[in-house]
Amino acid sequence: MQKHLFTYLLHLADNALVLGQRNAEWTGHGPVLEQDIAITNISLDLIGQARHFYQYAAKGFNQMAAEEKTAADQLLPRIWKSYGRELEEDDLAMLRDEHQYRNLLITELPKGDWAFSILRQYFFSVFQFYQYEALQCSTDPDIAAIAEKSIKETAYHVRWSAEWVIRLGDGTNESHQRIRQALSELWMFTGEFFEASPFETSLASTGTGADPAAIKQKWMDAVSVVFSEAGLDIPVAPALQSGGKKGIHTEYMGYLLAEMQFLQRTYPNAQW
Repeated sequence: MQKHLFTYLLHLADNALVLGQRNAEWTGHGPVLEQDIAITNISLDLIGQARHFYQYAAKGFNQMAAEEKTAADQLLPRIWKSYGRELEEDDLAMLRDEHQYRNLLITELPKGDWAFSILRQYFFSVFQFYQYEALQCSTDPDIAAIAEKSIKETAYHVRWSAEWVIRLGDGTNESHQRIRQALSELWMFTGEFFEASPFETSLASTGTGADPAAIKQKWMDAVSVVFSEAGLDIPVAPALQSGGKKGIHTEYMGYLLAEMQFLQRTYPNAQW
């Protein structure tokens, strides 16, 4: 497995896993029971998508390691050397260090209030929907199959979160102010969606991956329609925060991983 493909699979998986972890923090704390269950199910959908990408990445990594150990050691030095066995999906999800994660920064931010989580989910789901739409035509049959399965779930995520954005934006004075505050905090992170990294550019050129820049106009059009109904304006400020695709994260990522990885790191290979 080439390095760019492996990194791309981690990127797709990490996005889903990290946001799934953040959404799971709402379990038992949602505003009403129905929506508590809804966001928990979205979290499970995302983690399920992450599993598919991690499984494919682990399979390819193991094949590569059997053929060229030096290349494997360069990709995952500590994990590869420490365990002395074939990697599994859990290893990739739970045992990497912070700088080895390639998720978008927006996914790792603290959950905030309900408006913040809703708007983040909407922004991400719209992008993910168009990303999966493009990946259904990937020249890699495994990626195409995962995208085809996942886009059905993502379509629901878009619809659910969009309805909530409209409800909050066009609701009470307080709900409107909360969604506007969430918008002011989140907008700066949306530009990273469309900032193509070297691994994305490489794979897009071969038809394996999706070109994030090509998604931007579709994303903007979809967001504009929902914002119009919600009584919200598209910010004019540039969205410049990025770094997640390079392994450069916010201060929140380490705390998230400490909680998420604690059991696996403290009791290696623990089983229920």
